[in-house]
Amino acid sequence: MNVQMVIELPDRQGIQTVIHALDAYKTRLRASIARTQRRLNEFEQRYHTTTRHFLDEMAAEDLRGGDIEYVEWAGEAKLLAGLETELQELENARYQL
Repeated sequence: MNVQMVIELPDRQGIQTVIHALDAYKTRLRASIARTQRRLNEFEQRYHTTTRHFLDEMAAEDLRGGDIEYVEWAGEAKLLAGLETELQELENARYQL
């Protein structure tokens, strides 16, 4: 199911402003995704396992940093999922002038 959103602007100059704002936001999302992936990679290298295995099989007791490290790793994984979803939604958005 497609959903349409209409944005009314006072003049055509606003079109480029909106397009640039969306592009800038997508750029920031990509940078956040890269930063989050680097953080996840650090955990994966430290524990020699994937984030998927960590989420499915491990507990705070399995980590040297205990609860704090568990929450940080799980939080980064959740953050990455949200960022990727948001970027994908924007990448799939189409506009017509």
